[in-house]
Amino acid sequence: MDRVKGKVAIITGSASGIGEAAALLLAKEGAKVVVADIDEVKGKKVAEDIRREGGESIFVRHDVTSEKDWSNLIENTLLEFGKLDVLVNNAGIQIIKEVEDLSLEEWRRLMSVNLDGVFLGTKHAIIAMKGNGGGSIINMSSVAGIIGTLDNTSAYCASKGAVRLFTKAAALECSKAGRDYNIRINSIHPGVIETPLVAAMAEDEAVKERMESNHPIGFLGKPIDVAYAVLYLASDESRLVTGAEMVIDGGWSAR
Repeated sequence: MDRVKGKVAIITGSASGIGEAAALLLAKEGAKVVVADIDEVKGKKVAEDIRREGGESIFVRHDVTSEKDWSNLIENTLLEFGKLDVLVNNAGIQIIKEVEDLSLEEWRRLMSVNLDGVFLGTKHAIIAMKGNGGGSIINMSSVAGIIGTLDNTSAYCASKGAVRLFTKAAALECSKAGRDYNIRINSIHPGVIETPLVAAMAEDEAVKERMESNHPIGFLGKPIDVAYAVLYLASDESRLVTGAEMVIDGGWSAR
């Protein structure tokens, strides 16, 4: 129950889905958790759930595309808990459209959340962590950041592929061979995970069958399956792991 005891973690997009599961799990394992999301109602509830179970948590309304919001988020975290040990850049969106139907505005919106948000989070977390002895930054990519798909997600693939390589380069910058900040940076690459949105889509048996067919293991993942990877990367158990990609896709990318 103490795998991240005493650590302070920020998790973006933690009002629901993977982010919520990660927030609850890290709190259960001893972390002080900052729930960050644009959804105030659901975000506050997650923080309240953590406190109800005896954990420590605050909610901060946060738009990952805003550098001002990032400064505010870090400031609130340091004021409340005194340090930052873990950042999970989890917030993201998806736009499913063929390339020729995707507007430049939609492309830029997707990149602003999925890529700019990760850049801004990583930047501000490094500033906070390097003066505190180090930390762990975990960037949520996707199996679509490793392979292409036939699901009209070219823009999404581009954003998640960029997260993958940005993670590796930033990890080297922060390593002993780089700036010697003692900050580890890794990415997680889930397949289709049964978040509320996916669960609603899976009510259509044809859609569910198509999604499951991409996963040789035979079933879709749950948010907790990814949360356990977050826990590992947030903990000192992963002290030798940096610039790595943790793939949790039921064998999708192995084919």
